[in-house]
Amino acid sequence: MNFTGINTRRLLLGVAGVAILSSMPAVAQIKDAGLEQVVVTAERRSENQQSVPVSVSVLNSEALDTFTASGDDTLLALSGKVPDLYIESTTGRIFPRFYIRGLGNVDFYLGASQPVSIIQDDIVMEHVVLKSTPIFDVGQIEVFRGPQGSLFGRNTTAGIIKFDSIRPSQTLQARASASYGAYNTVDLDAGIGGPIVPGKLAIRVSGLYQSRADYIDNTYSGPSADGTVTGQKNATGGYNERDLRVQLLFTPTDSLTMLTSMHGRWYDGPASVFRRGAIKLGSHNVDGEHWNKARWDEAANNPQGYNTYGISENIAYDFGGVTLTSITGYESTNGQSRGDTDGGAAADFGNMGFGESMGRVRALGQWSEELRLASANEGKFKWQVGGLYFDQHDITEFYQRAFFLTPPANNPNNWVRLRDANTSWALFGQASYEVLPDLTLTGGVRVTNDKKDTLLLKTANTAAGVVTFPATANRNPVLESTKPSWDISALYTLSDDVSLYARVATGFRGPTIQGRSAVFNSPFTMANSETILSWEAGMKTQLSNTLRFNLSGFTYTVDDIQLNANDSNGNGVFFNAKKAEAYGLEAQLDWLPIENLSLTAGLSLLHTEIKDSTAFAQMGSFAGALTLTPLNPYFTKGSGTGTTYFAKIDGNPLPNAPEYNLNFSARYDLPVSSLGGNLFVATDWNLQGYTNFVLYRSKEFNSNGNFEGGAKIGYSTDAYEVAFYGRNITNNKNLKGVIENYDAAILNEPATYGITLSAKLQ
Repeated sequence: MNFTGINTRRLLLGVAGVAILSSMPAVAQIKDAGLEQVVVTAERRSENQQSVPVSVSVLNSEALDTFTASGDDTLLALSGKVPDLYIESTTGRIFPRFYIRGLGNVDFYLGASQPVSIIQDDIVMEHVVLKSTPIFDVGQIEVFRGPQGSLFGRNTTAGIIKFDSIRPSQTLQARASASYGAYNTVDLDAGIGGPIVPGKLAIRVSGLYQSRADYIDNTYSGPSADGTVTGQKNATGGYNERDLRVQLLFTPTDSLTMLTSMHGRWYDGPASVFRRGAIKLGSHNVDGEHWNKARWDEAANNPQGYNTYGISENIAYDFGGVTLTSITGYESTNGQSRGDTDGGAAADFGNMGFGESMGRVRALGQWSEELRLASANEGKFKWQVGGLYFDQHDITEFYQRAFFLTPPANNPNNWVRLRDANTSWALFGQASYEVLPDLTLTGGVRVTNDKKDTLLLKTANTAAGVVTFPATANRNPVLESTKPSWDISALYTLSDDVSLYARVATGFRGPTIQGRSAVFNSPFTMANSETILSWEAGMKTQLSNTLRFNLSGFTYTVDDIQLNANDSNGNGVFFNAKKAEAYGLEAQLDWLPIENLSLTAGLSLLHTEIKDSTAFAQMGSFAGALTLTPLNPYFTKGSGTGTTYFAKIDGNPLPNAPEYNLNFSARYDLPVSSLGGNLFVATDWNLQGYTNFVLYRSKEFNSNGNFEGGAKIGYSTDAYEVAFYGRNITNNKNLKGVIENYDAAILNEPATYGITLSAKLQ
């Protein structure tokens, strides 16, 4: 599908408008159905979604079960399911990258920071591997768009994604969702809990198990320089995801609540599979590629595996009108990911362009402590104050191809070891006051200190042990920044059914040190803090108990935006561009038009633009020749096979910022009175507009009109549901990512089908 920006925007706005207007006459005739109230915690309190002056979307556990029935990554499966949320990965399951309103970070460095914060059970997951912790037995998923710097801190310039697990209860409760499908895929998400000492101590045990058999054939059968076994059927593609969480809720008195949570993750599977040469010059079409076939000559079938552990303690004491909350968390992880980074067999390309690498987190520890004092969640005046301390240390290693080669061609010294440290502290406060019966003003402020410290512990030397890292380069850079963040919002209740809001907010992403380049014996690159000023206004409506419609518009400017590109030697570099600007619109609709039919829809329109006339990015090239058709002015450096190309990026969109996204879902239930349940059919669809994958513009490295849908048909009662499912049922082949120098493609998941069963006891 090929869409042009302005025509598509008009079309989608028109469709949304017609749907909304046409629904209104029918609403009053519906008596027996009703939409449930949605409770969110955007302001660290439980509040009705319609009463919060923030653009927010919510997904529940049933929606997650649907999206992941085929064994999909529980995080990547959320991409495009709500307006202005995009998620991708070029490093498999252990490194998802998140984008809200076009803001994110394409860097695949293990020490990279992101402007989207992931918060699981009130613990911030800062490191990129911790962000990949799957979600399971979840109560709900909340996506807050726009800067959240006052209450949630730095690195939230784009927004936050917040996951809240189902907590222990004083009654026996259980739920489970299981599926089996194509490629011997198994998905099991379950939780059970109840009282140990009635009224005092409760427990909940939750688990996730996902597995898939290898299904991708390595059709290359030639020699390998690192001992990789070639010419294998079912060489890769399979995985084993195992996760466990245990929660203990202790309530010794009516005033004191103590929630202890412990979790572990054990994962092994493949890194992302690149397909070299899949993108042909002049087009981004990948229809000719095969999901179950690839060709590579190195990297031992792209293995990755990580183990992650964590424990947290959430203590709340109610003094009577004022509650003191302490949230303490510790997270750790270790593992590695290895990949054939050229994406193919070099023998297919004149024995040129070999490449593989591995990243390893040898050890990581993250401590966080938050103290918060808050007034009761009622009355005209509400307030909260608090502080946060954060400390993360890790040992990270990067290995290059020569390390893996079969002796005597190998270089056992072709790797580096880095020690990274990130410490931060913050003080914050927020107050909300109902100045008039229908008008509430809210303001918040936060002061944050963020410090990054990277030390090069081991250099990448020659096979003879000669150090070639530049003698003048800084081996221990330290960056520190102290920044304020604030927001002011107003919520006006126009009627019982309609409220209006406006919000202005700031935030910042902490300074960043890019250490991966040391494995190429290049100096570290660094970027100072980026800051954002965002303006937003919207309307929230509950026009009846069967129709809810929310609309928001926004604009923002990011100063000193952190971007990732390559230098003239092809090494990854991090730098600050002057600014980026954006504006857009988000609409969400929940509608019960007739009895037993439920519809949901979301629409986002987005325009982003880099503003820096002096900013250039290296374009993809191989052996001195471009691997793409450039659409930006550019200049060259070097000559012959050493020629490199640099494109002007001023005016370009931000990477991975879809110009529009449309999501839609529907479910119809047909009651069967003789069986006491319902036959049902359900479907969900996503359409994504033009999305550029890199900083420069080309004909090749983008997608336009990615389209995917799923369906379920089955039988349900209040206690259980059994259904047949299908994901990507139209078998659309979508381009999801690229490796520029090799015209390599990363594809979406193939069509999958299976059976799913879910049950609950409460």
